[in-house]
Amino acid sequence: MDFVNQTLRRFPVWGIYLLGGIYPTWLLYNGVTGGLGPDPVKALEHAMGERALQLMILGLAVTPLRRLLRVNLMKFRRAIGVVTFSYVVLHLLVWLVLDVQIVSQILADIAKRPYITIGMAAFILMLPLALTSNNWSVRRLGRRWKQIHLLAYPAVLLGGLHYVMLVKGFQIEPLIYLTVILALLCTRLSFAPKRAAV
Repeated sequence: MDFVNQTLRRFPVWGIYLLGGIYPTWLLYNGVTGGLGPDPVKALEHAMGERALQLMILGLAVTPLRRLLRVNLMKFRRAIGVVTFSYVVLHLLVWLVLDVQIVSQILADIAKRPYITIGMAAFILMLPLALTSNNWSVRRLGRRWKQIHLLAYPAVLLGGLHYVMLVKGFQIEPLIYLTVILALLCTRLSFAPKRAAV
């Protein structure tokens, strides 16, 4: 894995932000030019949501990859988190502004549709993560910063549940995502330091 890690060390962190900006731009272009099919709004909404979930999983996998496979993505973890949150915001904005549009209907959907309720809960959990993803917050919050960022675990789990619940009928792909999330969470639990017996 030395060659992989050496290559990763040469790749700049800003490259993650650049790549993160290319994908939604490409989707928007395809939507405008008719490349997203007969319902471009739904296609854009689903594509941004699914890519956000994939990035959430990647962020969750950073520590297991380092400890199990010796692949070190640690310097990219914060950038991955910021891009992930940006995708979640875009996913939400497409739903709010381009899909539903009516405020009363938005509130009704959040209250009555469990998959939307769960998705909004995941978004709310991600807000403090995004707001504290900067060096000033790390210095200011100290140990509390790590405690706050434990919210990433329930957030990604709720994101996986949101995807499973929104699809119609039995589909294997959302279940695969949820299985991977659960496996990674179990791996993180096994990495957690055990307290000494009193």
